[in-house]
Amino acid sequence: MRARILIIEDNAANLELIRYLLESSGYEALVATDGLEGVALARREMPDLVLCDLQMPQLDGYGVLKQLRADPICHGLPIVAVTAFSMRGDEERVLTAGFDGYLSKPIDPEIFITQIEVFLPAGLRVRHDSPTGRREPSDHG
Repeated sequence: MRARILIIEDNAANLELIRYLLESSGYEALVATDGLEGVALARREMPDLVLCDLQMPQLDGYGVLKQLRADPICHGLPIVAVTAFSMRGDEERVLTAGFDGYLSKPIDPEIFITQIEVFLPAGLRVRHDSPTGRREPSDHG
């Protein structure tokens, strides 16, 4: 079974890069382009992980976090902020707000999959042979 990861991102270029990296690594990518759509999709699809931009139309990343944490079905869903906010104190602010993790943009395609996999249960992770995100050969040939 492969992990289903929801990307909530309003920037088309960032969205497509993240989607490409996830899908080429064997994950199923679900996509929302604003916070309200993301919350609705999370509630409907129950992904294994949410990657959420902070600055978005309709509902920002903090609003997404607040709504999903208040939802009895989604409250335990791991939510990682993927944001251009990378000044001193931004990571602490994001984690204090209740996000499970923080990744700054621009993302590094060489290590992105390794960075997000720590938020997935071990049984849903794609096995990798290095921090670059290259896949290991399967045990089943």
